[in-house]
Amino acid sequence: MTKQILRDPSENLPAAPGARQNELPRADPRAADAEMARVLKTAPLRMASDPSNGAIAHWKHGALHDVVEPMTDHVIMTYPTGVQRLERRSGKSAAIGTARSGVVTIIPAGSSARWDIPGPVNVVQLYLPHKTLECAALEAGASAPGDLLERTGHTDIITSRLLLSAADALEGSAALDALFRQQLTDLLATRLLASHTGSPTTFQPTLGGLSPTVLRRAVERLRSDSDADVSLGALASDAGLSRFHFCRAFKESTGLSPHAWLRQHRLEQAMNMLRDADASVVSVAAALGYSSQTAFAAAFRKLTGETPSDWRRRIR
Repeated sequence: MTKQILRDPSENLPAAPGARQNELPRADPRAADAEMARVLKTAPLRMASDPSNGAIAHWKHGALHDVVEPMTDHVIMTYPTGVQRLERRSGKSAAIGTARSGVVTIIPAGSSARWDIPGPVNVVQLYLPHKTLECAALEAGASAPGDLLERTGHTDIITSRLLLSAADALEGSAALDALFRQQLTDLLATRLLASHTGSPTTFQPTLGGLSPTVLRRAVERLRSDSDADVSLGALASDAGLSRFHFCRAFKESTGLSPHAWLRQHRLEQAMNMLRDADASVVSVAAALGYSSQTAFAAAFRKLTGETPSDWRRRIR
């Protein structure tokens, strides 16, 4: 990115005496996950990624005193638990904040700063490609997205909750989790454009659902038991819509988001399979694409309040 990176004016503090001179940006930005692994000196607890949506990772790391060099993607962070001091310095500007529940930290792509964090941090990070912001801006009729502001422990409960929800979908059913993350990534992109840029983007509500033919085609793809692509991109492409507009129109037509519809469909499939006394819970989990019996049981219980085994015993 060649655009100037803006900072939140409320975060500016006097620069520290004797600021390091090696805080100049690198010539070639690194991938965000690689740069984070370098400075955090550990591996993420969980991580999921796909080519069109970047990646989301959950980290628990110790104290940090290092320069975070330029990265190819925007990094948006929030903190599930704990309280910790954050200090970011770049050139003559500085920002101090607190990592805690309900706040976000944003490192725009291409920016560089020294970070000083005195103790352990529990953090969820989204690595968001700039092209995702460009697509979201196009949805709003804007020619280009505004520049992201740097944020350090900035209060934003909505963005924080969206990011934590996306982090919950890091294991279980691959198709369901990917679809959920794709929906939330689009929502996060629109939220960032509306609340975390120098020139906020205004989004106008889109009314109207899918035509019966387009809706039937989408439902057929979601119901497919084959290896059909049920990504948000594939569903939207079939409908001739952008991902953002497809999600809104699908929910207008069905009352559910694509992810919620597929989750409900998988639950109905699971119940039908569990009625067969010869089908083990393990085989049902595998048939529905869950990574393990534990992941399937957790998803089933979240929707029904019972484990698959308890549900099966009750209906007999």
